[in-house]
Amino acid sequence: MFTGIVEELGEITAVENLGDSCRFRVRGPVVTEGAKHGDSIAVNGVCLTVVEFDADWFTADVMAETLDRSSLGALAEGSRVNLERPMAVGARLGGHIVQGHVDGTGRVLERKPSENWEIVKVSLPADLTRYVVEKGSITVDGISLTVVDAGPDYFTVSLIPTTLALTTLGLKQPGDPVNLEVDVVAKYVERLLASSGQGAGK
Repeated sequence: MFTGIVEELGEITAVENLGDSCRFRVRGPVVTEGAKHGDSIAVNGVCLTVVEFDADWFTADVMAETLDRSSLGALAEGSRVNLERPMAVGARLGGHIVQGHVDGTGRVLERKPSENWEIVKVSLPADLTRYVVEKGSITVDGISLTVVDAGPDYFTVSLIPTTLALTTLGLKQPGDPVNLEVDVVAKYVERLLASSGQGAGK
């Protein structure tokens, strides 16, 4: 489990095509400290497994399913990525519960800079709309954010200078893809209501 608090802005240093999958080599000295083979590291919000590692890099295999369902397929050598290790037992939950399982992708639609923050508008797939509410939580490229406005096919978030400086959202431009993970609590509630006959349409 992750929290959506990015530990490090890493970089893809190599992409090896393996036919039906690929292997990323990622530079990230913070998240590789104490890493072991088989550990999990979230890369732009996608939970990946460490294959090899050294003092400041690790490799991870990415299957075709993940490449198709997330924005990782658009990464290339030199791409910057958000990195986070799983939350340690007993640690503070600084963001919200993040599984590292991408629900869909959106695209940056608009950026509105202000003096001390920036409003970013992101497209929202139709099947995820019901899980996104004003002042609720959403994960964008692995970053735990609060929804400012929830529209029929978009949402907006307000980014503070720290988020702009230390994550990929400071670099994303209109048209760029982002990974989205909705709040898992909302999905559990929906399933429970449906099984008790109180779901939508009941």
